[in-house]
Amino acid sequence: MSRFIYKKWLLAIVTLMIGFNLRPIMASVSPIIPVLQNAIGMTNQAAGLLTTLPVAMMGCFALLGARLQSKVGEYEGVVFGLLAIVISCSARLLTYSTLLLIITSIIGGMGIAIIQTLMPAYLKRVATDNASIYMGLFTTGIMGGAAIAATISSPLEAVFGWNFALSVMAMPALFAIALCFFGMQRLTTTDKGYLSLPFKSKNAWLLMLFFGIGTGAYTLVLAWLPLNYIQLGWSRNASGALLGALTVAEVGAGLLVSLFITRFPDRRKPLFGVLLFILVGLLLMVYMPSQLPLLTVVILGVGIGGLFPLSLIVALDYALNAKQAVSLLAFVQGGGYLIASIFPLMAGALIDASSDLTNAWIAMLFGVVLLLGICMKFSPKGFSIQF
Repeated sequence: MSRFIYKKWLLAIVTLMIGFNLRPIMASVSPIIPVLQNAIGMTNQAAGLLTTLPVAMMGCFALLGARLQSKVGEYEGVVFGLLAIVISCSARLLTYSTLLLIITSIIGGMGIAIIQTLMPAYLKRVATDNASIYMGLFTTGIMGGAAIAATISSPLEAVFGWNFALSVMAMPALFAIALCFFGMQRLTTTDKGYLSLPFKSKNAWLLMLFFGIGTGAYTLVLAWLPLNYIQLGWSRNASGALLGALTVAEVGAGLLVSLFITRFPDRRKPLFGVLLFILVGLLLMVYMPSQLPLLTVVILGVGIGGLFPLSLIVALDYALNAKQAVSLLAFVQGGGYLIASIFPLMAGALIDASSDLTNAWIAMLFGVVLLLGICMKFSPKGFSIQF
């Protein structure tokens, strides 16, 4: 019995730590965008690319997830993905141009995409009855890594320079590789086939659209929240700390989802709740950004932090086995991340054109209203995916 409990805790720690490494390559950039603009002449559109390209890579590689799993398996794929993150972060120590930063973003995005596609399938295989709980932990780790990276990048830049601030997150990725060696099972299967992506299923397209718009809100806030408050007169450290506070709220919401998701077999109730939080947060961001900044980011963080794991859990609910999980999540994440990748780039273009983010937040408001309508369709019994 004690060995069983040990394995459950080890799986939880490994899951959290792997997730922890999937956002720092993006979250560490946004608080020091003004520094990068002064140091290497980077435009706001180029800054948007540093978030857009990893997210786009996540989408492109996720679409190949089923083929990838049939070739290399979950363990090998996750370790390879973490190694790509180590390489991309480490390379930033010696990077002195926008182009090279963009290249490191692409490499890191590839690694993140591989992990995000294969890890849910791994959890479906090793924890069939509790996959939703571990998925909640996985996404909580993702948001926790973003919180720490956003909080420490500006203080590190002030002491050690921007290259070190962007490269230091290679260290937890190395630690995660070591944890994988001891804590991940090397699962094998005699059936190396894979399911095709569910292009013909209208419900799969709905899940993709839902995930894409919801993740777009996440990437938009991740990329541009600090600059929004810098433009309002906040210091770089304070605006980075504000993003850190938002992501701490996301982590808290993600943990609550992990703890209580089994009490909601009908996922529409928690989905509707977190979407209302995002709606209120965006309204505050548009109309009262300076009056209640901490309350605004906490409300946004709770909403986004709950929506991200719930979006993946809902998709996982409609997969009956590991093969279906890989196929459906590859489709949902692949197309969804491609949709989400547009958001930070468009916001960067808006800033270069008008020096203001208000229109981006307003556009996101309409997206959340659309999500409220879509989530009502996710019935536990009347909604299914045709593979």
